[in-house]
Amino acid sequence: MLELRIERLAYDRTVVEGIGASVAPGDHICLLGPSGIGKTTLLNAIAGLVPWLPAGAVIGRDRIRLAYLFQEHRLLPWRTVRQNIRLVGASDETVDRLLADVGLADHAESLPDQLSLGMARRAALARCLAIEPDLLLMDEPFASLDADRAGELRELIRALLASRPDRAMICVTHDPADAAALANRLWYLDGAPATLRWDERINGVDEVGILLDRLRGVVLA
Repeated sequence: MLELRIERLAYDRTVVEGIGASVAPGDHICLLGPSGIGKTTLLNAIAGLVPWLPAGAVIGRDRIRLAYLFQEHRLLPWRTVRQNIRLVGASDETVDRLLADVGLADHAESLPDQLSLGMARRAALARCLAIEPDLLLMDEPFASLDADRAGELRELIRALLASRPDRAMICVTHDPADAAALANRLWYLDGAPATLRWDERINGVDEVGILLDRLRGVVLA
């Protein structure tokens, strides 16, 4: 699906370097690491939002459908939820199905400012799903949500991923619980400049916790 050959990502300094990894259909990857290490920078590069990145740094992106769920919902405030989703080419029938899937069937005609943050995130998720992505990118999708709302959205995303097993996901997060719930593979980014210190498959919450404790211990040692 994707092959990453990113030698260097730099602004006023080198943030990320030496990234070599592949993403296959059905990979559900959670990308963890210390705050400010470059996780969002790497996700933006994968999405094609770093214009100076060489064409050969992310191979295969032009052959897949890719959707990006940003931390901010980025819904147009002057359009209803339905209109926001239709902007990506979805029919009314598709919009209705997706809004039902994300629990917003009664809010199709609401404006974004009339929604809670959690509801707006779910509407933005529905917009992502409307393009039938092969790869779903998510940047801290549970940030600023209380524990109950974050748990609800996490379970919703898990169910939606299960409904299409070949869909791949890369999710930036700081919470091991997200990896335990959503991921079958873990990326851990650290260092200065940052690189992938870990890229392996995982299985279960206990494994995630033990692994992260070990990785953090290595970094702190």
